[in-house]
Amino acid sequence: MKVNKSTGLQFLLIFLFSMLFLSCQKEEEIFIDDNEEETITANSTLTNLLIRTSQNSGVIDNIIDGNSCSTLVYPVTVFANGQEVVLQSVEDLQIVQNIFNQFPNDPDTLEIVFPIMLMLEDFSQVTINDQAELDALIEACENGGGNSAIACLDIIYPVTFFIYDDNQQQIGTQTVNNDLELFIFLSTLENGEFISIDFPVSVVLEDGSIVLVNSNQELEQLITECVNNSGGTPDPINEEQFELDLTTDVWYITYFFDDFDETSNYSGYEFSFETNNTAQANNGSNTVNGTWNFSGGAMPRLDLFFGTTIPFDELDEDWEILEATSEIIRLRHNSGGTGGIDLLTFERSPNSGTNNTINQFIEDLTTGEWYVNLLLKSGDDDTCEFADYVFTYFVNGTATAVSPSNTRNGFWTVESNNGVLSLILNFDNSGSGSFSDLNDDWEVLEFDLDHIDLRDTGSGGGNPDLLNFGRNPATGCGGGGGGTNPDPQELRDFMQDGTWFVELFLDNGDDETAEFNGYDFNFLSNQSVSAFNGSQTVNGIWIITVIGQDLNFEFDMDSPLNGADDDEYKVLQYTETSVTLVTLDSSNNIEDTLKFKKN
Repeated sequence: MKVNKSTGLQFLLIFLFSMLFLSCQKEEEIFIDDNEEETITANSTLTNLLIRTSQNSGVIDNIIDGNSCSTLVYPVTVFANGQEVVLQSVEDLQIVQNIFNQFPNDPDTLEIVFPIMLMLEDFSQVTINDQAELDALIEACENGGGNSAIACLDIIYPVTFFIYDDNQQQIGTQTVNNDLELFIFLSTLENGEFISIDFPVSVVLEDGSIVLVNSNQELEQLITECVNNSGGTPDPINEEQFELDLTTDVWYITYFFDDFDETSNYSGYEFSFETNNTAQANNGSNTVNGTWNFSGGAMPRLDLFFGTTIPFDELDEDWEILEATSEIIRLRHNSGGTGGIDLLTFERSPNSGTNNTINQFIEDLTTGEWYVNLLLKSGDDDTCEFADYVFTYFVNGTATAVSPSNTRNGFWTVESNNGVLSLILNFDNSGSGSFSDLNDDWEVLEFDLDHIDLRDTGSGGGNPDLLNFGRNPATGCGGGGGGTNPDPQELRDFMQDGTWFVELFLDNGDDETAEFNGYDFNFLSNQSVSAFNGSQTVNGIWIITVIGQDLNFEFDMDSPLNGADDDEYKVLQYTETSVTLVTLDSSNNIEDTLKFKKN
C-alpha cells in the first residue's frame, strides 16, 4: 500500500510530540517528588508568614494615626503643636517629627483635620470622619493584639511561584511584583492547591543588608528570627545597640535643665552603667551608686535611680529617650501638671558646666509681664497685631498671651549652641490672628529686665525678622494702652538724654551696621546731631514730626555716615533706651531698618 508522504509526516510529528509530552510529564513528576519539602499550601506556616510580610504595615505613620493597623492615604492636614502641616507623602512625616523635636519642653499636641482616608492591613480603604472613629479603630487594633504585619524585612520583587494541582502536576506560574500582588495571591489560595517559590529570593533586612535565600527553610527561619527580635515592628531605638552603647566606657552629664540650667551640679562626675543594671557616679573622691533599666517599644525609656542623695535624687525619673547614639543620649521627663519638663543629656566628654547667661535670661524672662514692642516679619510691621496682648512666661516652660478678648497658650525653651543663645517660642496659632509669626527659633541679641531683642535670619533672603519685648505696650497702635495720638516731644526728650549708638542698620536687607561702629550720637535740642568716634566728628540734622497717627523721623548726616540718610523714616517703636526706624516702599513693605540704642 502506498502511503502518502504528507500523511506519514503528520503521524511522525504526532508521535514525536506525544513522546515529548510524556517525557516532560515524567521529568516534571520527578522534579516535584524530589522537592516536596519546597511546596507549601494555603495553611502552611511559611504562607502565613509571607502574608504577614506582604500586609500593609501601619508602623511608619504611628505619629499621626496612633496605631499600627493602618496607614494614611495622602494628602492629610494636621496641626502639630499648633502649626499647620499638609502631608503630601510619607516623607512629610519628618516635618511633624521636626516640629515635635524643636520644642522639647512641650507635650507635643497633634490635631488632625478630618475626614481622612486610611488603608488597612488588607489594603482596603476606610474613611475616618472624626477623632471618635479614629479612637475606635485604635482600640480595635490594640484589642486585636496590634498589627500582625511584619515590617522588619522586605522582599525584593519580582518573585515567581510555581502552581501545582493535588496530583502535584504543574498547572501554571504566577509572578508577583509588589506587596499587594503577593498578599492577594497568597490570601486567595484554595485547599488542594500547592505552590513553590522559584528560588533564590532576595530579602532586605532592617539594617539595610540584603540576604539571598535559597529554600523554604531558610526563608521561614529568617522571617521567624526577624519577628522574635523585633516583634514584627521596628523599634525607634534598637534595644541591643542602646544597651551596648550605654554600658561601654563612661558618660558625662553635659546638660541638665530643671526650670534652670543645673548642669554644674554634676561637674566632674563620670557615670558608668553596667550590664547587670547597676550604675555609678564617681568624681574621684565621692561615689554614688544607682540602677538603670531600659524599656523599648514605640516610646523607649530609661529609668534611673540614684537614691536620695542631693542632687542625684533629681535624676530619679523614668526618662523618655529623645535621641540615642554611641556619643550622645538626650532624655526628657514630663512632670505633669505644672511641674514642667526636665531635660538631661549624657555625652562622652564633659562640658564647662552651667551656662550662667541662660539662667540670667530665664530669670529675666520669667519675671513680670511683657509686651511686643516690635515685630518685623518678612518685611512687614506686625507689631500692632499684638498690641492688646500681655505676655507672661513661667519657669515650667509654659506661656500665656492674654488680651481683653482672647487668651493664647504656648510653650518656650532656651538653647545655647556655640555661644549663641536662642529663645524658641511656640504659641497656639489656631483660629484668627498671626501668632504663627511668633513661633520661631529666635537668636537673643540683647536682654535685661526691661527689654529682650531677638532676631531670626533663617527665613531666607531679605530682611531678617526682628522681635522686641518690653515692659510697656507698643506705641502708635490703637490697642494695648499705646494710644492713637503719638507724642513727638516724648521721643525728643528721650533722644536728647545721653548718647546713642547704631545697633542695627539694614539697607534693603543688607546688614551695614559696621559702617557706624565706634560712633556715639548726640541729639541736640536745636535739631542738630553729631557723631564722634574718638578722632572724627560727623554732623547732621534730625527732625521728628507727626503725620496722621505716625511719628516721622528725618535724619541726615554728612559723609562718611550718610548711608542712612532718608527723610521718610517711620518710627516703629521707641522706649527710653531703644528707637527703631524704618523706610517703606510704595506697597508699605519695609526697605531699610535703622535702630538706635542708648549707651
